Formats: sequence, structure tokens, C-alpha cells
Amino acid sequence: MSHTVVFTDHTFDDLDIERGILSEVDAELIDGEASDDPLPDLLADVDPDAVIVMYEEVDAALLDAMPNCRVVSRTGIGFDNVDLDAATERGVYVTNVPDYCIPEVSTHTLALLLALERKIVEYNDRAREGEWNEHLGRPMHRLHGQTLGLVAYGDIAQAVGRKARAFGMDVIAHDPYVDPADVADGVTLVDDLSTLLADSDAVSIHTPLTPETEGMIGADELDAMKESAFLLNAARGGIVDEDALADAIRAGSIAGAGLDTLAEEPPSPDSPLLDLDDVILTPHAAYNSAESVVELREKAARNVVQTLADEVPEYLVNDAVLE
Repeated sequence: MSHTVVFTDHTFDDLDIERGILSEVDAELIDGEASDDPLPDLLADVDPDAVIVMYEEVDAALLDAMPNCRVVSRTGIGFDNVDLDAATERGVYVTNVPDYCIPEVSTHTLALLLALERKIVEYNDRAREGEWNEHLGRPMHRLHGQTLGLVAYGDIAQAVGRKARAFGMDVIAHDPYVDPADVADGVTLVDDLSTLLADSDAVSIHTPLTPETEGMIGADELDAMKESAFLLNAARGGIVDEDALADAIRAGSIAGAGLDTLAEEPPSPDSPLLDLDDVILTPHAAYNSAESVVELREKAARNVVQTLADEVPEYLVNDAVLE
């Protein structure tokens, strides 16, 4: 039995990786990026058995345009662009790839911290402007012996913690969904977010973006941090109130921030974060490596293959659909 799969949107030069894997279940892959038709019209016309999606919003209306769809395979860790309730109601699997970029994101997070603590960007900019002066970066502090606070303790946070420990940092974490017995590698679990914020020299965010976590780092939370502390976010931008963050940095309530994700990407020209010297921004690139992108594409396609082979996909997000 042949199948049809639509890749709604992507940034790849070709889809050879996906086509090779989908051929295992005799599935034809249609490139939505190459179609002149609006996506809802394409899906209604094709009525695919599965879709692979990168950034496209998959809501109830889009799901209704493809009643035979069995799985929405998200190419990434987050799945906030897919309406889980609507998919579950329609018996559609939603999958992601939660583990493809753990080495990259954890390393990038530490790179942001190191750049902030060692004033790398400032030194580089001043040196290129002709200021060869090591004193310009003062004060800076020894990373060894500082405390890193992890907001959530999933796979990426755990990798960040291990790498931070290698730099001689103490690591604490707050995650109400984690059993203290599962915390290892010298990490201490604290009971509440306020304790973590007050005790940390750097706070690294690793929660998904959900209604519960949206805006969870706001003015009150930033005010609870040390004046010398840095905020790191390579998770999702909407978790942080960016106006409050800019205000806190301007006021000296915290020392600065390293951000790979923003609520609006790319940021608008009037974003208050763009004018702050104590903010380092990278363009949602923490995941990126040649190896991680291949792994992402293979696993997203594999989720589709498993579904079309009448198996439960390995990376099923909406477990309630099984009920």
C-alpha cells in the first residue's frame, strides 16, 4: 500500500534524506515548499497520510483539511506550533525529536555563559576598534566555585550541568516534575524557583514553552536574582518577559543575559534587548551542527515510517491519543 506524506515547510536544499527513509513504507514525499498552492489547499487536495512540519502552525482547521492524516511529525524539540488537543481529538499522533541536539544546545549554553563571564564579545569589539586594553573587561569573576541554576532538569539541562561541573561550578536545579532520586552528577535539587534564583550566579532556562511556563521569568523573578548574575535562555523566548529583562539589566538588577531564543524571531528593530551591551544574542542557532541536522531529519522521517507501519512512534508526544 502506497502512502503520501507532505513536508509542509523546511529550510533544506533537498529532501533526499527523508525520501530515502520514507521509501521503506512506499511513501511518496511532496515538498510543500515547492508548491505554488496555499498549504491548506495543497493538503485538502492531497489528503496525506502524514505531514512533517518545521514552523508551520498546525491547528484544528489544518487538521480538518487532511482527514486521513495519521501523524504530524515536528522537526524539532518543541511542539508549541501544533494543537495537541485538536490532534488528539482526531486520533492523530504528534511526534517530535527531543534528543537530536543535546550536545549542541548544552555546549552553546555554556558558550553564552563563558562569553558573558569572560567578556569575549566586548574584548573582541574593543580590539577591532583599536583598544588593546585588558582592563576594559573588569570586573570579571572566576567561574570555578560559582553556582549554576537550571530551571527544569531534562536531558539538555542535565548535559549543561555535567559540562558546568567540569568547569568547577556547583549546580542546582528546580523541576517539580523530577524525582529527587533521579538527580545525579552532583546536582542539588531545590524545592522552589525563588531559592534557585536567589542562590545562582547564572540561571539557565530549559523548560518547554507551555501556558504554565509562558512569562514565568518576569520582573519579580529577575529581581530575586543576584546583581552579578547572568540569565541564559536557549529554550523558548516566550518563557522570559523581555521588557522586564531589559529593565532589569539597565537598572543593574542582574549583570546580563545570553539568549538564543526570543519571543519574536527575528526581533523587531525596536526590541529593547538590541541596544544593551550586556546582552549576547544568537539567532536560535544552539541546535545547529551538520551532525544534528542529519539526525533531526532522519528521526522526524522515522516517526512517520513507524506510524505508517502501524507502530507507535518512538517519540510520541500526545500519549492520550492511545486511549
